[in-house]
Amino acid sequence: MDVSRQASSWSVEEVLDWVQGQYPAYMNQLHKAIIKHAISGRALLRLKEHHLELLGVEDKKQQQEMLQDFLLLRVQEEINELCDICSECFSS
Repeated sequence: MDVSRQASSWSVEEVLDWVQGQYPAYMNQLHKAIIKHAISGRALLRLKEHHLELLGVEDKKQQQEMLQDFLLLRVQEEINELCDICSECFSS
């Protein structure tokens, strides 16, 4: 997976790679769900608690950990976009 690419542009396969690295203990149940629902990076960043329950993650603590990780990915994207905007503004 190209880690320089924004998470929102990840393919289903790249989401699988990321989930494998982040949550290996949950990979068996998440693998099928990610493929079945074609969860791309864009969809991953939009997942909420009830989505995780539907995907088979019932442990509330684990849901919160995952939601925090998704939020971190979104924040990283926002920071990268702001840096791009700033560099464009000041490069003239």
